[in-house]
Amino acid sequence: MFLKTSFTTLIVGVFVVYVLHTCWVMYGIVYTKPCNNPKGANCITPFLAGNPKLQLSIYTALRSNAEGGHTLIHKEENFDVNSKFERTINVSLPKKTRNNGTLYALIFVHQAAHDPWHDPRQVHLVAQLTTYMVPKPPEISLISGEDKTQGQKEGQQKKPHDAAPGGGARAGATSVSDHPVSHWRSRLTVNIVGDHFLFDREYLPNDVHRYLRVFQNGKKVVYLPLLFVDELSNRVKDLVEINSTTTELPLTISYDSISLGRLRFWIHMQDAVYSLQQFGFTEKDADEIKGIFVDTNLYFLALTFFVAAFHLLFDFLAFKNDISFWKQKKSMVGMSSKAVLWRCFSTIVIFLYLLDEQTSLLVLIPAGIGSMIEVWKVKKAFKIQVFWKGGKPTFLFGKLDESERRTEEYDTLAMKYLSYLLYPLCIGGAVYALIFLRYKSWYSWLINSLVNGVYAFGFLFMLPQLFVNYKLKSVAHLPWKAFMYKAFNTFIDDVFAFIITMPTSHRLACFRDDVVFLIYLYQRWLYPVDKTRVNEYGVSYDEKPKGKTH
Repeated sequence: MFLKTSFTTLIVGVFVVYVLHTCWVMYGIVYTKPCNNPKGANCITPFLAGNPKLQLSIYTALRSNAEGGHTLIHKEENFDVNSKFERTINVSLPKKTRNNGTLYALIFVHQAAHDPWHDPRQVHLVAQLTTYMVPKPPEISLISGEDKTQGQKEGQQKKPHDAAPGGGARAGATSVSDHPVSHWRSRLTVNIVGDHFLFDREYLPNDVHRYLRVFQNGKKVVYLPLLFVDELSNRVKDLVEINSTTTELPLTISYDSISLGRLRFWIHMQDAVYSLQQFGFTEKDADEIKGIFVDTNLYFLALTFFVAAFHLLFDFLAFKNDISFWKQKKSMVGMSSKAVLWRCFSTIVIFLYLLDEQTSLLVLIPAGIGSMIEVWKVKKAFKIQVFWKGGKPTFLFGKLDESERRTEEYDTLAMKYLSYLLYPLCIGGAVYALIFLRYKSWYSWLINSLVNGVYAFGFLFMLPQLFVNYKLKSVAHLPWKAFMYKAFNTFIDDVFAFIITMPTSHRLACFRDDVVFLIYLYQRWLYPVDKTRVNEYGVSYDEKPKGKTH
């Protein structure tokens, strides 16, 4: 007991240190020490303090250094740093860009009535307007073979491929190239720090240093406007595929002023996303992380951090207690082996479904780990032993005793009542989806139909314990550590259901677990606890622990 408690205490201690260290780092990012003496030699004053007349000019070029020519696509002559605006323009695409090439945007902030290419007081940044990504396979009707119409949504995209007669989903799924294709980023978000902040040379942040452009004005050192291109706002949903027939595409230019603290935070987040991409994260995986930062405000983002940290802690503790319990499990008295088998099947189906939907790794990785744990539980529950003979596995299953069979009867009775409603609904839903909805392939339809059944029957297989409690008018104790960790994570999952992009059915399943948990709490209040009854974990709390007599 001491070793277990000390290990858990150690983990919680490390978690607290991690949270405090992260809070200190975040404070260091958001807070910048200003120059206390404006007339001192260490102060760097802002160019914007003199209220200069500025102009915003945006060019396109095939190269980031504008070699080979550039084209002016937009300019704001009366540019006000503190005035927010959004403009939508049409950009002509060069022939090289249409042939799976690239295109860059060169953003200049310079003095009005000056040529930006020769203005000594100009600042500029380069942003890539194109990115390479494997095109998403079209969804087709498995009955008629018709492609999903995308003309209204993506008017300038290439026309969907026609399915081969009789080819069904297989032809539609393979008609798209597996090679990365140039896609158009339809949004360009530009920011400038509107604060007239006085920097201290001795405390100049490293992250701001690369965006700082200074010049000597007498005895003063003046820094030009801090220009920033928000790469986090480039989402996968805004990408438009480019083909050889696309002559021009729309570009939405958004501008807003930004605080210095937010700028520093955004710089660190962009660097973090870039690092993840270097470690192998795909554009879609990085897009899920971008959505956390872009689609939420900073206060909600801070709440998300603490929620994610606690979710990670409870996940670890729940896995630890769950594995420890099953590792010591010798008997299946009071537990339904059928429910264990179903949970294993359902978690595998859900994992395959999330994989088919290209869900974020933030959701996919925990689902894969959970599937492996459920497979291990099945091996323990059925007392499966594997013997290899001549390279072929042979499985030996254990036998159930009378107490275990009695529990199976309650499970069968509970499923019998609920299956009358759920079986027709699942079959009807699969047929309806086959006729009216579109999928990438027959496999996609099959896995979607299975996962809909899993989510529905998953609710069914969470009910047997409640049904047993109802029949016996008693609630046996559960291992409260593992139970409460999972209960807390259930409510934390509700928060993630609104933050992380995931399929709607998976999101609804998070709230489904809340209902079961609340019903269980109601039963604990309604029924007295009978500690003499062996619960579903094979434990009777009136039994005295066996030990040596003194």
